[in-house]
Amino acid sequence: MSASTYYPGLPEDYAPRIHLGIVTATRRVGAGMLRITLGGHDMHDYPTTSVGDEYVRLFFPDRPEDDVRLPFATERGWDFADGVAPSEMRTYTIRAHRPGEVDIDFVEHDGGIAAAWAAQARPGQQVGVNPPKALYDRPVWARRQILVADEPALPAALRIAELTAADVPTTLVLEVRGTEHQLLPDAPGDAAEIVWLRGTGNGHAPSELAAAVRRADVADDAYVWVASETRVTREIRTHLRRERSLPADAYKIVGYWTDRAEEWRERYDALGEEFHNRVRELYDSDRETEEIVDEVQRLYEAAGL
Repeated sequence: MSASTYYPGLPEDYAPRIHLGIVTATRRVGAGMLRITLGGHDMHDYPTTSVGDEYVRLFFPDRPEDDVRLPFATERGWDFADGVAPSEMRTYTIRAHRPGEVDIDFVEHDGGIAAAWAAQARPGQQVGVNPPKALYDRPVWARRQILVADEPALPAALRIAELTAADVPTTLVLEVRGTEHQLLPDAPGDAAEIVWLRGTGNGHAPSELAAAVRRADVADDAYVWVASETRVTREIRTHLRRERSLPADAYKIVGYWTDRAEEWRERYDALGEEFHNRVRELYDSDRETEEIVDEVQRLYEAAGL
């Protein structure tokens, strides 16, 4: 299986597999952020897309001290062998990549398998890590960029700035619970400006990100990258696409998390198979991606999701 099928941007000679990541270090990097370093012998050839928001699926053991059940790579991602119970899995972005190891930052919060695992993580424990995929895709015509994020997306926004701000003037609009939760890019260059929104969003108060984007100077030569809570990103996408009439390649909108996710899932499940099939049929259709997202958004909003 070629790396270019499901995992574009990776070396052509890399054969995708699910890697066994061993915790080699842990440290706190902010008031509410934990950094876990994963290495070990099976990470010796772990690849990178070299794109700042590359994301991975982490597969967790049943108990922190257990061995993790690893899936195998397929042309569409991964699968588990017959009779093997799937491991719990969550999606995270890579904060830093070095030969043989990666850093992944976890927001501290109550509940959640990944957050609970990170809170107790210690060297020697293991998780599965699939190859990375990236979403950030600044077009060649863009002469500036605006990166919009709350705390779960902060690691990706900071890494994008570190990798690109020396090449393109960059504004970061970052929403955090308070000053103590602020984190800065390591070396973004003089072209990076940070606008802080403090005390809002992040599941603790109503978000101000959409209002900040409305106030922002989104010129015709700007690329806008947004990662935040799913309902917030919907509002921002509607503004950029419908009110600002930006072309599809001028923005990337990513829902990183869902506030009150269990409640949302219960409401989604209660809508029944007819609704679920309508959503699946849209995603399986050959329509333009942005048209599909438009329709799915309309379905969700009409259903109160």
